[in-house]
Amino acid sequence: MADDAPKTFLWLTEADVVSLINLSGVIEALEAGLRMEAEGKARNLHKGQSVWEGGSLNITGAQFTGAGFAGAKVWSNVGGKSAPLVLLHGSDDGQLKAIIEAVALGQMRTAALAAVATRYLAAVGADDMAIVGTGKQAITQVAAVHAVKPLKRLRVFSPTAANRKRFAETARDTYGFEVVEGESVEDTVRDAPIITTVTRAKEPFLFSDMVAPGSHINAAGAIIPAFAEIGEDILPRCDRVVVDNLEQCREMSRELQAFYDGGPGDWADVRELCKLVTAGETRPAGLDLTLFKWMGVGLADLATGIEIFARAQKQGVGKAYPHPGRTAPDLS
Repeated sequence: MADDAPKTFLWLTEADVVSLINLSGVIEALEAGLRMEAEGKARNLHKGQSVWEGGSLNITGAQFTGAGFAGAKVWSNVGGKSAPLVLLHGSDDGQLKAIIEAVALGQMRTAALAAVATRYLAAVGADDMAIVGTGKQAITQVAAVHAVKPLKRLRVFSPTAANRKRFAETARDTYGFEVVEGESVEDTVRDAPIITTVTRAKEPFLFSDMVAPGSHINAAGAIIPAFAEIGEDILPRCDRVVVDNLEQCREMSRELQAFYDGGPGDWADVRELCKLVTAGETRPAGLDLTLFKWMGVGLADLATGIEIFARAQKQGVGKAYPHPGRTAPDLS
């Protein structure tokens, strides 16, 4: 190993991550990463997943050779509990640069994907959002939309009344806009120009007759084929369908498969978010529905991780550890 190889790597805790970056910073980093992807300077690693009864092992990653990095996020999910880590390496020397605890990172990058898509796909002046689902990702989804389309009203639905009430109270305490609890999915999404679904539903619950013309839908849940949120009759109305990664959606999204593999849709009409961002296209007037479907990509994790690492170096945050593999063991 060269004498100038790094002698240490940084370990960044959840507290470090939260101190270094906020959602607006992640949105910025993600947009920059998406432009690099469109330019061929970054490439997504196909998501790896192994599933067992009650859990899964997951790996996402990306190469950012245009910025000198490559890496992966690794986590197991068992009963909704996980402890993800981002491993960040140098693409020029292969050396470990940082290990980043990635719960907050993952929540922010998931929200940032929705923020970027909503910026380009939701109608000009849209300021009324309906959210279906009140789990741990929901509040960051609200924050994401509010960051790019300042809200005047939020409608909230969960089939569990106590969860609905608790989430609404949290949103009221956090933001200054009006928060309304819906009594049903249909009641909640009626005439809403922005709709976000973020649930663990196994069967669709959002159907065409519930959604007003001109609406934009962020379908955040259903990231494995066993789950679904949107009905098959939504897709025929969509003038634009945008995804984070086409290959992964073709393989993992049951909702899209039903229309594009088993129905009249053509996958060639589906666009990737990086191309939308690079083109700088916003929503034209007169569209019926737009839809953003994302499965979660390593490119978003790595774009966020790289930005966090750069800030940590600049601010002197994180704990340094001896670099593994400085001296190769004798295996003779």
